[in-house]
Amino acid sequence: MTYLSDLPIALPRTEFAYEAIFELEPAMALGQGPLGERRIIPITGGRFAGPRLRGTVLPGGADRQLIRADGVKHLDALYELQTEDGAVITVNNRVLIHPHDDGTQYAFSHVSLTAPQGPHSWLNEKMFVGTLHSLRPQPRVLIRVFSLEA
Repeated sequence: MTYLSDLPIALPRTEFAYEAIFELEPAMALGQGPLGERRIIPITGGRFAGPRLRGTVLPGGADRQLIRADGVKHLDALYELQTEDGAVITVNNRVLIHPHDDGTQYAFSHVSLTAPQGPHSWLNEKMFVGTLHSLRPQPRVLIRVFSLEA
């Protein structure tokens, strides 16, 4: 295969940043739109922990969902995490979920984090990806977040 440059391909590696369990309200239908079914799921709380930070999921966030005609789901969640030292981190988690016929699913996300200056400012300096796992029948989900490293 021919590539555009002779530079070696450097594959990124991932480093575990944190995992969070979210408490959720039932989904509220927002109606059919031109791209599919729309709904919103309020986030009421939860907790998170990782090697460099831990704390609680603040209530008030929400997961906006678009379910396309082909069954693929686009999730756009916006919420805040509060660390044990009081810092508030804003998170925008954009997830793509593609269910497979065998019961498995593709569920990965791009996670944007905005932290205040200080001990958690390292979150502003990296790209993050994540996974999503339903904890049904409980109204909870598990998100695991990883930084991309060179």
